[in-house]
Amino acid sequence: MSRKTIGIVDYGVGNQASVWRALHKLDYRCRVSSDPKALDQSDILFLPGVGAFPAAMEQLHKHDLVEYLQQEGRRGKPFVGLCLGMQLLAEQSQEHGLTAGLGLIPGNVVPFPGGGWHIGWNAIEAANTDGLFAECDGMAMYFNHSFIFDAPSEYRVYAARTDGDPFPVGVRRGNLVGMQFHPEKSQDAGRALLRTLVEGLCR
Repeated sequence: MSRKTIGIVDYGVGNQASVWRALHKLDYRCRVSSDPKALDQSDILFLPGVGAFPAAMEQLHKHDLVEYLQQEGRRGKPFVGLCLGMQLLAEQSQEHGLTAGLGLIPGNVVPFPGGGWHIGWNAIEAANTDGLFAECDGMAMYFNHSFIFDAPSEYRVYAARTDGDPFPVGVRRGNLVGMQFHPEKSQDAGRALLRTLVEGLCR
């Protein structure tokens, strides 16, 4: 089995270093770059992100990465968005007004149900029969967000709960995947999921 190369998108907004460390510990090669030519040398793209949606999109535009990521996502390259990186895959966000996203997976980013924050450890539940995500069903992951990606049910692969109904925390459209939580901060469970994503999407 060939050793996979991960392209971690560096656009000035995110936790690229912690994602690099988590993937490097799994013995993957990692390229952290904002240069499409460097990212093209990877088997799979990871788009990390922390902070506010509008600022992140502004930085993606500033680094001339919007069209590149849209192109790669639409042509079927394996592509994973983490936390805010997942939300950026959406059509638009309501955070601080309306901001267009990458538009790669249908749905909108909306405030967390009931307002407030979802922070800390919580179990994830497989939301459909997608076998790629069955192994980590029920595992606890680390969350820190106040908005969610409200995607249509056919794109939801993981859900979580607080006091009410389940809400989406994982989405998939072909080789495009988004995870609302931080697998890179979720210890053994997070590492298991990262390996599952890389190996499963790069088949």
